[in-house]
Amino acid sequence: MSGRGRKASLPPADHARPEPLGPDGLVVHHYNKAGRVKDYDFATLPVAEPLQRSLAVLFAACCRPNHWTSHLSSRQPWNYLKAFTKYLSEQHQPPRDLDELTGTLIDRWWEHKGKTAGGRSAFRSVCAMLRDDARLQSGTVADALARRIPASKSTTQSYGTKEFDQIRAAARRMFRAALLRIEENALQLDRWRAGEFEEGSRDWIIGEALDILARTGELPYLVGPTGKGNLVKKYRRALGGQATELTWQRLFLSRTEATALAVLLLAEYGWNLSVINRAVVPKATPDPGLDGCPTYRIPVEKRRRGGGSWYATENVTDHGADSPGRLITQALQATRFARAIVEDMAPGTDLLIVFRVGRRGRDTMDQETTDKDYHPHVGPFAFTLASRNGYEWAKLAGLRGSPFRRGRRTAVAVNRREPTQHSQESHDRDYVLPDKQVQDAAVPVIAAAAEAAALRARETVLVAEMRDTRNPDDVETATADCSDFDNGPYSSPDGGCGASFLMCLACTNARVHADHHPRLAHLHEALTSVRSVLPPPRWERDWSDPHARLTDLKKKIGPGGWQRALARVTSADRELIHLLLTGDLDA
Repeated sequence: MSGRGRKASLPPADHARPEPLGPDGLVVHHYNKAGRVKDYDFATLPVAEPLQRSLAVLFAACCRPNHWTSHLSSRQPWNYLKAFTKYLSEQHQPPRDLDELTGTLIDRWWEHKGKTAGGRSAFRSVCAMLRDDARLQSGTVADALARRIPASKSTTQSYGTKEFDQIRAAARRMFRAALLRIEENALQLDRWRAGEFEEGSRDWIIGEALDILARTGELPYLVGPTGKGNLVKKYRRALGGQATELTWQRLFLSRTEATALAVLLLAEYGWNLSVINRAVVPKATPDPGLDGCPTYRIPVEKRRRGGGSWYATENVTDHGADSPGRLITQALQATRFARAIVEDMAPGTDLLIVFRVGRRGRDTMDQETTDKDYHPHVGPFAFTLASRNGYEWAKLAGLRGSPFRRGRRTAVAVNRREPTQHSQESHDRDYVLPDKQVQDAAVPVIAAAAEAAALRARETVLVAEMRDTRNPDDVETATADCSDFDNGPYSSPDGGCGASFLMCLACTNARVHADHHPRLAHLHEALTSVRSVLPPPRWERDWSDPHARLTDLKKKIGPGGWQRALARVTSADRELIHLLLTGDLDA
């Protein structure tokens, strides 16, 4: 089904999925999820042609939809292969094909690469690929390729609260200034279209320039003899110059301002940069309440969760300045002119992040975009932010380092404390456990839990009084003798004792003597056996306290006395404990 609920059209009858390996056996075509292709030419590798072809076959096997779905996934292994073949080419007798690889060659490469985290990643990636070749699945080379390489531990740490607040404040200032600028010029445009300005006046010319800009994304330029373009004179004079902040930035975000918006999206929703670049315009529905506040249904693409779990939705409502949905409202306001032009130029392009770049051909695309994993430029508008843009934004804001990696760890592990674009296992292993700020915050929690556990242990020790012999005045129960049945700590509303027989060992009125030891020892063994067949939460809830009290009794009696008690268990004791555990005997 299509996104609007219509049946998708079927491909032609002769349709076949494009093969990754080209006809010549040396060029691999990697089609990403969007169907865009990136070519890898194995003829450029510095090894013999048979080895080039063998590596191309292994690489092409990974360029399948169920393996590498983005060009980002294939680019790094390609770089690793180039480094590996360079190493092979430097050997005294370079192997001509994979069957000439030896365990010694692989071991020497590990000695060269195993010293750094990047080198270990390269070794792990290449070995995983080589292991798929049938010629390398036995012998010393197979043993060398099977070397276990532990994953490198991340050294990235979350921001402190003060530092993260400073980053968020800097992003908010920059984006808010851009939003106010666009809103101010939008009002000027609305007034011009309503005919409020005298034709030919400066305000009228500015309004005309804004109208051209809102329809085309460009202003009219004249190219001089030197080939340099100059804004038409009347617009240049009215606008105050032809700098970007005086011209197209009146209605569109710049790349830096879009980066500030991305930082706010990260801080508010915990999205990583990949999710932000792919985020589409959310659908808004009016809140069912009387105020009619918009609720945004945001589709989120979470590729790190693996196939089958890529897509999820998040619902946020804009019901005030500090509400989760206010940022979405502001993002839509700041990008509305750019999105309208993009829709005219490339219908169906509904990405949330859109910004205008410099003159066409002057604003080079980032490495991620050249891999065609993200939407290409539409006219003068772009949709992709790269990691380096975070560094550029931070430098302009007077901060250090890109905020995206550390900021996401802060938003996910410290602020939200729940997984977003990853599984719970990844959240705990990669985000929570290695983070020092989380570790420090966990110290008082762990201490409180330990104290609670100690208190619980003290509360579940044997309370009943131990005696050598029975008092004839006491009343016998299933687990002990009771010295005062009518005035115990667990009195029932209608008089008498309302506690279970299992609670007798926790009562100050209870008396335990040697005649009770066999059945209590048998009860301890029975509860231990029950533990192996019940779900842990249920056993903990129903049986852990009486088991702890019996364990305390066992310590008081001692190993020898406990073994003698087990030897004296009678069939009557077994029957009594059976009735007690099944509830047939319980009060």
